[in-house]
Amino acid sequence: QVQLVESGGGLVQAGGSLRLSCAASGRSASSSTIAWFRQAPGKEREFVSAITVWSAANTAYTDSVKGRFSISRDNAKNTVYLQMNSLKLEDTAVYYCAASTRRLGSGNYYRDIMYAYWGQGTQVTVSS
Repeated sequence: QVQLVESGGGLVQAGGSLRLSCAASGRSASSSTIAWFRQAPGKEREFVSAITVWSAANTAYTDSVKGRFSISRDNAKNTVYLQMNSLKLEDTAVYYCAASTRRLGSGNYYRDIMYAYWGQGTQVTVSS
């Protein structure tokens, strides 16, 4: 089992920044890919970003956050971060951290069914 706990959400004005953290415990060493998803009210959950933790830190981003969000990891702390800059109103959502024990290919990062472990989510609200 892998336990994931997100933190760092909150209320921020448009153009501002937040950094989300995802702390893994339990069998965290078996996590191969960590991803961030988000779900806005009335919308489906969508992929935001992913990072591999088993080798070089390969990363991926959905188009809408490229150039604004940055994912990183601290393997010593078993923590993955999502730095979010230039936040927009449309970034408002509950952000979820997810972990897969599989070494996912880049074509599978965005597929939520590939992730067996999920955190409880953290709310990000961007105001005008």
